[in-house]
Amino acid sequence: MLVACGSTPLQAPDIVVAKTPAPETRQARSDDLDELPSPLFQAKSLWTAVRWSELPGFESDALFEAWNAWLKSCERPGPVFAPLCSEVRRLSISDGDEQRAWMMQRLQPYRVDALQGSSEGLLTAYFEPVLTGSRTPSAEFSVPLYQPPVGLRPRQPWFTRQEIDSAPAVKAALKGREIAYLADPIDALVLQIQGSGRLQFKEPDGTQTTVRLAFAGSNEQPYKSVGKWLLDQGAVREASWPTIKAWIARNPTRVNELLWSNPRTVFFKEERLSSLDAGFGPRGAQGVPLTPGRSIAVDPGSIPYGTPVWLASKGPGVNLQKLVLAQDTGSAIVGAVRADYFVGWGFEAGELAGRLKQPLRLWVLWPKKT
Repeated sequence: MLVACGSTPLQAPDIVVAKTPAPETRQARSDDLDELPSPLFQAKSLWTAVRWSELPGFESDALFEAWNAWLKSCERPGPVFAPLCSEVRRLSISDGDEQRAWMMQRLQPYRVDALQGSSEGLLTAYFEPVLTGSRTPSAEFSVPLYQPPVGLRPRQPWFTRQEIDSAPAVKAALKGREIAYLADPIDALVLQIQGSGRLQFKEPDGTQTTVRLAFAGSNEQPYKSVGKWLLDQGAVREASWPTIKAWIARNPTRVNELLWSNPRTVFFKEERLSSLDAGFGPRGAQGVPLTPGRSIAVDPGSIPYGTPVWLASKGPGVNLQKLVLAQDTGSAIVGAVRADYFVGWGFEAGELAGRLKQPLRLWVLWPKKT
């Protein structure tokens, strides 16, 4: 899930060494002979040092796939990882064995635990919808997507989704701020929840144009899950998008009731989508483009942006044991062991994102002290 990216430089994370004393780390040829460093506290998590052998699947991951995401993080690194970026760039043409050896030499894995002690959390997924839209309203395309209204301020609540849809004064405030129109209000809701999307237009000369609508702000209202709203009413047994759309098909007169159960809405800005940009996702909270299958959204109070993370999750949706980069956040991504996995764009990505909800374990890979 995406958030706006400002120009404020990334700050060094507030990491506190736990008061429990631990032996000083000594150099050794084997990782298994090194004495582990002390635990580290973050604002919302505890990091406990572990051996590389404790990372499930570390020897078999195709690390070169993650290196593209790491190179993106090095376009806007925080102060902790900036000194490593020249080495990361050099290793981009190396094989997996050399990359793995370098990681073991330069980084220390820490298991991420909640402050209360649990090391298991929740993995969900998000994607970039690809939708058809119109630049002008019509009988078919009547659902507007807006730029931020004049006077919108960060962290100051604006009008709710229901007021935006129905209050004349609010509609007047948004007049002229329309970017595009969609045919389906549920598609608009999905686009706002994901925070970004690709929109295909048919131009007057018959050519087709694809642009990106990127996150440009929100009404700062709390996010409420429409799926949970249906579950609470006993209307559905599971809160997946196929189930939600099936409920809508059976209850077409209650669409607004469903939509308005979530007061939060998102405003967009249009971005040109070059052939290079099309190979990556939108920019996340770190300010760099997301890489499908290798970028995650995290709670920055637990894991700082730009941190390489080992992710392990097994469930009915997918089995993952891989290197990812913490490059984004979202309003629903809260807690120590919590991640939203960016799966790409289009229909298949949306299907996976809609059903992925399974247990998660995380390890941060932090630079060793030199």
